[in-house]
Amino acid sequence: MLPEKTRLSKIMSERGLCSRREADEWIRKGWVFVDGERITELGTRIDPSQAITLAEAARRQQAGQATVLLHKPVGYVSGQAEEGYRPAITLVTAERHWREDPATQALTAATLAGMAPAGRLDIDSTGLLVLTQDGRVAKTLVGADSAIEKEYLVRVEGRLSEAGLAQLNFGLSLEGVPLKRADVRWQNRDQLRFVLREGKKRQIRRMCELVGLTVVGLKRVRIGKVCLGALPMGQWRFLAPGEIF
Repeated sequence: MLPEKTRLSKIMSERGLCSRREADEWIRKGWVFVDGERITELGTRIDPSQAITLAEAARRQQAGQATVLLHKPVGYVSGQAEEGYRPAITLVTAERHWREDPATQALTAATLAGMAPAGRLDIDSTGLLVLTQDGRVAKTLVGADSAIEKEYLVRVEGRLSEAGLAQLNFGLSLEGVPLKRADVRWQNRDQLRFVLREGKKRQIRRMCELVGLTVVGLKRVRIGKVCLGALPMGQWRFLAPGEIF
């Protein structure tokens, strides 16, 4: 039996070549080749074993895509503006660029074009937020099969039993769906350290409520291998060349 053919854009995304949106754009521009043949028709299906190559123009465009790391303060939303609150991307300005950023890139209008958050961070939470133009980065962090760790420091009020701590690590459900195993331990007498491999809406706050705790402060300090480090609140830096999640 012949293997079932799959949309070219889907295969390109699964191979980490680009996002599906970028794949469609590059196909329209004639920048995608399958077994050496230029493909220009959207929706083209191919055998998953076929070789895909990109034109140099696609590689140049991809190399110019920027990713920035922002230390988000409370009061900013991750995505689109809502209820009078400003989106976090409005903090990505020349004035707020961390002066100790080792990157040599300059912030331009092209840097911000099409830049979007790769994941969410609640309006009342602080810490590391990634904004990117690169579909590969977005897929790595928020794709359906992403297992990137995200680490948080969480100040809490209330009493937590050993059984409750065990439940935070494994055994809780939200909206009837069991949560993946987490790594939760005490950082100090009023602060927990959470390491999660998923990101449901307000997940940590809801998990804490289920075991009788109230979250009074939440800060994301790491995504994958990238740490917030000394980046000051309200400032940002570029993802450095060679720095991967």
